[in-house]
Formats: sequence, C-alpha cells, structure tokens
Amino acid sequence: LCRRSCDKAGVSRFGVTNLSPKFFFCLSVALLCQAGMLWGHPQCLDYGPPFQPPFHLEFCSAYETFGCCDQDKDNSIAAKYWEIMDYIDLQGHELCGEYIKDILCQECSPYAAHLYDAENPQTPLRNLPGLCFDYCSEFHFNCRSAITLLTNDKHIQECCERNKTRFCNLLNIQDQDYCYPNVLKNTDLNSNLGSVVEDPKGCLQLCLKEVANGLRNPVLMLHANDNTHRAFVAEQVGIIWVYLPDGSRLEEPFLDIKKIVLASPWIGDERGFLGMAFHPKHKRNRKFYIYYSYMDKKKAEKIRISEFKVLASDVNKADPRSERSLLELEEPAANHNGGQLLFGLDGCLYLFIGDGGKAGDPFGKFGNAQNKSTLLGKVLRIDVNGKSPDGKPYRIPPDNPFVSDPKALPEVYAYGVRNMWRCAVDRGDPVTHKGRGRIFCGDVGQNRFEEVDIIVKGGNYGWRAKEGFECYDIKLCYNSSLDDILPIFAYGHSVGKSVTGGYVYRGCESPNLNGLYIFGDFMSGRLMALQEDERENKWKKQDICIGSTKACAFPGLISSYNKFIISFAEDEAGELYFMATSYPSAYAPHGSIYKFVDPARRAPPGKCKHKPIPVKTKSKRIPFAPLASKSLGFHFIVWHNCIQSQRLTFEHSLKPKYYATTSLWTTFTKLFRRLPPRLRYLCKVFWHHCDSQDSCLAAAKPSWCLNSLGG
Repeated sequence: LCRRSCDKAGVSRFGVTNLSPKFFFCLSVALLCQAGMLWGHPQCLDYGPPFQPPFHLEFCSAYETFGCCDQDKDNSIAAKYWEIMDYIDLQGHELCGEYIKDILCQECSPYAAHLYDAENPQTPLRNLPGLCFDYCSEFHFNCRSAITLLTNDKHIQECCERNKTRFCNLLNIQDQDYCYPNVLKNTDLNSNLGSVVEDPKGCLQLCLKEVANGLRNPVLMLHANDNTHRAFVAEQVGIIWVYLPDGSRLEEPFLDIKKIVLASPWIGDERGFLGMAFHPKHKRNRKFYIYYSYMDKKKAEKIRISEFKVLASDVNKADPRSERSLLELEEPAANHNGGQLLFGLDGCLYLFIGDGGKAGDPFGKFGNAQNKSTLLGKVLRIDVNGKSPDGKPYRIPPDNPFVSDPKALPEVYAYGVRNMWRCAVDRGDPVTHKGRGRIFCGDVGQNRFEEVDIIVKGGNYGWRAKEGFECYDIKLCYNSSLDDILPIFAYGHSVGKSVTGGYVYRGCESPNLNGLYIFGDFMSGRLMALQEDERENKWKKQDICIGSTKACAFPGLISSYNKFIISFAEDEAGELYFMATSYPSAYAPHGSIYKFVDPARRAPPGKCKHKPIPVKTKSKRIPFAPLASKSLGFHFIVWHNCIQSQRLTFEHSLKPKYYATTSLWTTFTKLFRRLPPRLRYLCKVFWHHCDSQDSCLAAAKPSWCLNSLGG
C-alpha cells in the first residue's frame, strides 16, 4: 500500500519525478507506520514509567511489586469494583467477580498504556483494556450482562449484546503478546521488568526531556542550594540566566559581563565564561564565584576567578559592581583554559586550571602540569573566607598537601592534569551516603586517550608523562618518582576525542540510575555511564542510547539531541541534565538543555515532590516552549529535519537583515531525524527542489515552499 501510494505521488524506485501533495501524505504515512511498529513498552496511563508501590496493594495485589498503582489508586479501583458488584446478584458474584476485578486492575499493569491504547497519540483512549480473544470469549459467555457496568460506550455495549466475535475483535489488540492475560505469561516482557532497558549490545536505553533551548553554548547550569530550585544557566559569551521551577526564564539576565569576557564566534574556541560556583553559605552572604577569560590592557590573555554578590534588593540579579578578583593567570595559549569551580564538603573552593595550551605541554623540562611551582595544569584549593597574611584575597588551607614544600605553590592540591573539563562532587548514596564527597573529573587528552579521574589530595594525574593509561613522554613515564594516580576509566579516540565530565546520579525520580557516573564526549556526542564494581575494584562502562522511539514515544519526552555535548548539570533535587549544541560557536543560539529520564522505572508518585521557596521576580517571565511545540504541523516537522543538514549554509547565505528570521528554522523538533536511507534521500530531493525557489530562501519562509509544493 505504501509503495503504491508513493509511486502515484511521483516517487519512483530510482528518484522523484514530481512532488505532489500525495508525496507528503506518503511520507507522513511511512513515518507514522514506523512509529506504529514501536508501541508496546512498560508505561502507565499518565504516560510515565511504572514504579514499585511504597505500600502493599490490598485489591490489585498482582501489581504490588511493580506497576502503575499506589495505595490510593488501588483503593479507588476497589471502591469502583464494589460499586459495580452492588448491582450483581450472588450467582453473578461467583461467575463474574474475578473477571471484573481483573479488567479493572489492568490500570495497575506496567503495560497499562498499551492495554488502553494510550501510547499511540493517534488513537483515542480505550474504555476497556485489550483482552485476548479466548479470555474475552469466556467473559462474554459468563458475564456479558455486566458490560454496561464497566463502560458507557454504546458501540461496545451493542457489540457485546449482538455478537461475541465482533465484540471480542473490538476489545482485542493487534499484538497478541500484549493483550490480557497473555501479557502476564510472556517471559520476555516480564523477566527484567523495572530494570534499565538495554539493547542487544548492552546499551542503556534512556529518554530525554528538553528543558531549555535557544542558548549560545550553555557551559553550565547550577543551583544556589537555597531551596528555591532555581537554575542558573551560563552562556559562553558571559551571560547568566535564571530559570524558575516552572521552567520559565526571567527576561533580564542574572549577570551580563559579555563586554569583559574574551570569546569569539570561532567554532571550538575554548575561551569565554567557563565556570561558576555558589558559596556554601550563599543564602546568608549572597556570594558566588565565576571563572572567565579576558584580555588585559597589554593585550595579554588571562583567566580570572572573581567573587560577586547578589543584590540585596533582588535575589535574581547579581551586583556587577561587587566583583572582587581572587586570582588571575596569564595563559600562554588560547586553549586549555580549564574552567571548573566547585566547593567541596570541606567548604574550600576547588579550581581546575588547564596546562596553558599548545600541544604536549611544551613548557619547561617537565611541562607545566608536572611543575608544582606553577599553577597551570593543577587542581587548586583555597579558602575564600578570609585573606592571607601576605595580602592574597584568600587563605591557604593549612592541610593543603604541599604547604611545606618550598618548591611548590601552596595552593596546589593535585597536579599532572591537562585540561579538566567538568568536575562534580558526588552527593553520596541517598540511604548509605556511600561515595559522598568524591570529586569526579573528565580530563581531555592529547592524541590518543580521554580519561575520567577521581581527585585525591596530593595526587599526580600523570600528564604529560602519561595520557590515559599509556605513556606519552617516555622519559617522564618511566621516572621512578612519577607515582601517578591512574584514571578510573579511559577511552580511545575511536570512541570520542574530547571528554565532558559528568555526575554520579543521586536523584529521586529514576532510582535505576543511582550510583551511575554519567558523562559524554563533546566531539562524538556519545553518552556513557560508569558503574563501580567494588569486588573487582573497577569501573565498568556502558553506552547510553538516546533515541529509542519505542521507549520514548510518549508526551514530554524526546529521542534525539544536539551532537556537541558541552556540559552536565545537577539540579537542587539531584536530577541530571546535559547541555549540547548543534553548532559549537559561542555566538550561535543552537544550544539546548536536556533532562535524563529512565523510561523503565520511576519513583512512586509523591515521593520526589518538593516545595520550592517562592522568590519575588521583578523581571518578566518567558514561558518555556519546547522545540516540538513550536512546530507548524507534521509536514513542517519533516521539512525542518530535511533541511537540518543544510541550515548553516542557508543561514549564512541570507542578508543580515533577514538573519533574525532564521530562528524559525531552528525551532522545530528533530523527532524524525533518524529516518531510513530511502526517506533521507527523499528529504534531500525535497530540499534541493525548494532550494531552487529564490523567494523561499530570500524570505526565510519554509511555509512558502510547502504551499508551493502542495504540502
């Protein structure tokens, strides 16, 4: 059918003869057919994954270990059952009681969304769950008179009254593995129910929820740990935005220092606004710290770590006049600027400084990273709650590892690092607190390996003697005094070429993820997870696969993301996010923020609720609009994805006065980006056809092209 429709639409086996409205219909059908084959995964009627009820279920007890009902829902189903049974005589109780109970309790099934056709947004929700034909036949034989008590649907009632076969065909579902009660007997569907879903290659299947977009290289997202659950998002150009718990963004920035920050539109430029951390007592002293690149009056490129204060009159605005410089370092090159700031559990500020740039750390006999008399290539630890006797605007913690070494600078906490990009403190297991306080870092490699480290006091992390587990500088590598700390994990450049450090998941909403260190690679766009194996004293890696439409095909979730993974984040509740862009320029507004969601299991309803302290806002609130919601229809979604690969060329071809309109091109979902080769080819043909229409490009109105093609 699809092939015949395509042929009639002008799509031949070898190309496209013309593009009629039927072409778009065919493309729509093909895509929807693809989606239709993917329904049928654990999901509740509220579109969320199943969960383990916190309390015993008295009525629908078959689902008390894992399903879609908590105690309140179980009680409401029981009440409905007894309301129905009040209309049934004693013989009916014996014949129909179990049937009615089983049917009502399917709302608690971990496959409830499939049983009620809730997974497919193209179909209405069923009144009754999908019943296997044999079971339905038994129900019809014994209890067909009870159907009016179970549903008000006149069509179902009439079918039940007139014809068993027609009635049971109506209640049946296409895939017999999922109808009740077959779904209970299928070992493939129930053997690992509730565990993180893995594909045949062992790749963890997770979904995403987009929470922000239109950002210019978002380098970080932080919370102030003040129970307001606000998110502070910094762009590489030097602007920090405030996002409120409802997802809206304040129109006025928290801080704007783009005139000071050294950044450029060059793709991959490592300079700019790089780091930020709130003081542990921020709620009381209103202090926070930032890390950025700038150029001094002598045209020397430097990094600066400064202290700021929030305005007493507005908690959503920093005081730009309150800047107090703590530390400045001249950068020998434009790359390897480091950029992480964080406070440890000890209350000290940790600074992660790059080795100064260029290739191979060529500075001096051993390089900057192995030279403890320079701050480059180091992890520094300072006390920002006072000044030192020598006039520095911070104190040296007395237990810093090299305070007694005359050949070392006292700020040094660890050394031998190349360019650590994104570090995080482990909150620890929510119950046992195991792992609490560990600092994880991703350290970007040179030519062969990327690595993940756990920072320890006085540790030497090997660079430039080693890269990953291997030697880089042979002479330094075999030096008996090296005594380096090996990474917990390293990977070669066939996997990725620029690690982006992440977080250990300690949130509430996705209990399966607890203890996983989730990180990624900027260049390849790969997402990965490390799981600690205490028996073997190793960390084992698993890939994370985003994009299983089967697992993510319900409202609010998406199955694709921008390729270039810039940073990871943790909100005040402990949930994990990452920031990525489709075009890694500090001035390109193509960055988005995504939240990780486990489609296999969630926490019980109500367990993860929190009550943010409300904050007064003086600035206008801008509601969040997901890219998908900005679509102008199904064909427009297809259009956007067809031209995605051409977008940058298109934008640069426009005159400056038209540039503002190109945001239209970047606002639509990438839901159908992963098309099969044949449909990708059709999209390319479609693009080239519209490319020939000058008015389409000049006016930046893709709808004009669609209308001109009858789409």
